[in-house]
Amino acid sequence: MANKLRYQIVIGVIAIATVAGAILILNRPEAHASVQSTDDAYVRADLTVIVPQVSGLITSVTVDDNQQVQAGEPLLRIDDRAMRIALDAATANIAGLQAQLELQQSLIEQARAVVAVSNAKLKLAKSNLTRSANLARDGSGTVQAHELAEAEWAAQRAGNERDRAGLRSAEQRTAILQADLEKAMAEKADASLKLSYTGITAPIDGVVAQRHARIGGYARQGEPLLTLVPLDKVYIEANFRETQLANVRVGQAVDIAIDALPGVHLKGHVESLGAASGASFSLVPPHNATGNFTKIVQRLPVRIQVDSGQEQARRLRVGMSVRPSAHTDAASAQQPKPATAAVQAES
Repeated sequence: MANKLRYQIVIGVIAIATVAGAILILNRPEAHASVQSTDDAYVRADLTVIVPQVSGLITSVTVDDNQQVQAGEPLLRIDDRAMRIALDAATANIAGLQAQLELQQSLIEQARAVVAVSNAKLKLAKSNLTRSANLARDGSGTVQAHELAEAEWAAQRAGNERDRAGLRSAEQRTAILQADLEKAMAEKADASLKLSYTGITAPIDGVVAQRHARIGGYARQGEPLLTLVPLDKVYIEANFRETQLANVRVGQAVDIAIDALPGVHLKGHVESLGAASGASFSLVPPHNATGNFTKIVQRLPVRIQVDSGQEQARRLRVGMSVRPSAHTDAASAQQPKPATAAVQAES
């Protein structure tokens, strides 16, 4: 009887301990776990979309789909004949304006010489007028001679003003031609720039994808022709529940499992935490403004950088599903060192 009672007491204690433990575990905040993981994570890369800045017929395409290219490598070329004609026309216009400026400079020198002669004649007419006035006062000269001197002085003054106006006009014409020359030089620079746009090169290292460019096709300004995917700079975008992020910090170590590569595990680290949840950027926000409300746990993006030096990382492709596990304990909060050797696939 005593043994049975003792057995029941033990069973009761175990049951109470089990219930208490379950309550503690179930009520323990999710963020307190030393490892936080999620299935809502994918391989991402900052894609570069190649769009033409001029329109025209595509005359050559030097890359194929899924081809690796280096920065500066030619991708395609657009027919440049119209751009070359525009550049030649702008160059000829500049030459013509420069010739006009040289001619105008000669005209200015000529106008200055005319003004100099006019000044001399005006000075002589002024002297004659003064002399005739003096002679007329003392009775040595006639009134008619004085009137002729006045008329000559007036005519020379008018001619001098005319010649000075001609000089100013020539100088103003030079300013106009100079402005036209600067405009023509800007047009030439624009034509040269557009000509340079006909040869499209790779701005970054990457793999060619979504290639729409074909020889004989028409490239329209602003319409994508192909995309470059920098596979050497991929990262992980993991959407963690908000209840997991209390202890997630930049620099914490992350283990990465890839669905497409069973047994392969890569190393990475938390690079940054998103500024807003995915729902915050939705065109139609899901927030309910009526009296009814159902609380839904939000997810926030966390950017995870794959550590360099891992051979298996070369097999990652944008869009692959992964499962990252971030170590939120204090020991992993330091910035991890890049891996120096390839991570071996687990058997």
